[in-house]
Amino acid sequence: MSKDKVQIFDTTLRDGEQVPGCKLDTKQKLVIAERLELLGVDVIEAGFPISSPGDFNSVQEIAKIIKNVTVCGLTRAVRKDIEVAAEALKYAKRPRIHTGIGTSESHIKFKFNSNKDAIIERAIEAVSYAKTFVEDVEFYAEDAGRTDNEFLARVCEAAIKAGATVLNIPDTTGYCLPEEYGAKIKYLRENVKGIDKAILSCHCHNDLGLATANSIAGVINGARQIECTINGIGERAGNTALEEVVMILRQHPRLNLDTNINSKLLNDTSRMVSQKMGMIVQPNKAIVGANAFAHSSGIHQDGVIKNRETYEIIDPADVGVDESSIVLTARSGRAALAYRAKNVGYELTKLQLDVVYDEFLKYADQKKEILDEDIHRIIESSPVKIESIA
Repeated sequence: MSKDKVQIFDTTLRDGEQVPGCKLDTKQKLVIAERLELLGVDVIEAGFPISSPGDFNSVQEIAKIIKNVTVCGLTRAVRKDIEVAAEALKYAKRPRIHTGIGTSESHIKFKFNSNKDAIIERAIEAVSYAKTFVEDVEFYAEDAGRTDNEFLARVCEAAIKAGATVLNIPDTTGYCLPEEYGAKIKYLRENVKGIDKAILSCHCHNDLGLATANSIAGVINGARQIECTINGIGERAGNTALEEVVMILRQHPRLNLDTNINSKLLNDTSRMVSQKMGMIVQPNKAIVGANAFAHSSGIHQDGVIKNRETYEIIDPADVGVDESSIVLTARSGRAALAYRAKNVGYELTKLQLDVVYDEFLKYADQKKEILDEDIHRIIESSPVKIESIA
């Protein structure tokens, strides 16, 4: 049975770049955009064209070079925004305008000093106007996570009638629990007339650490696009991490969902974005962190050496990592020491290993990590003579 496709909408160059200190110039954005196309994303949100001349130029230049992927520009529900986005996207082979407005009580009352009927009218006007420039129009209901489902359904229905091809349901503040967000998507699937004419999209923030879980709950309940960023970068605590949702869907075939992402490029793409944005990836970051396939506990090391799947659910090669890492610390056991010693040229007998291990523990208690040069030093200073096989 063929799997349903979940589109990957990458907003690294828009939402991701809004992180303080992560500003990119046009040249850097072009390099990342080309990598995202190679990675296999379906949509690149290239920027917010009206926000600055630099952003306009970046969106326009990305639109010129990207051939096989939809290029998207963000706008508010403002005619001038939409006109500027359309101009920036005029060279795109597959242009998309992403427009919308806040729909929660908080946004309606405090941000717009408005009412529900007026918000719906603005949504209709924005989508209709965007539709005069491009065929592919995505509508976002900002703060949908805290929006009453009945009103949200009314807004979505109006947007579809106005011509929206994608409905973005953002958990803008990262407030929703997965069951709540999933239920919201399910409600829209079941209660919006004409919903079959549009793709439901998840755009989740990570304020409570639930962005990935919410996005997965969304696609399980019928959404078919996930908006995400490389390394999960983005406003405040970040966005849904692209590498996480891609590998969750791939590792759970029972969901019958997959993406077009070439996962073998994930690790290298993560490093590229980290370097260009100056945002260090935390070592324990899922999938692409330095420790994602590193083992330092003796029990875990022994299990992985015997059979990688004992403690790894993903083959490192599937995400572009050469191999698992056996890190020698004071918590490591004999199996790990013997494994690393063999890698640097020593085949230890059981007697030799017992002697060397005692020396190893003395070193390990003094250092956070034992490196290859330390292994040579430990073995060469051992009371038993050990010949290198290298």
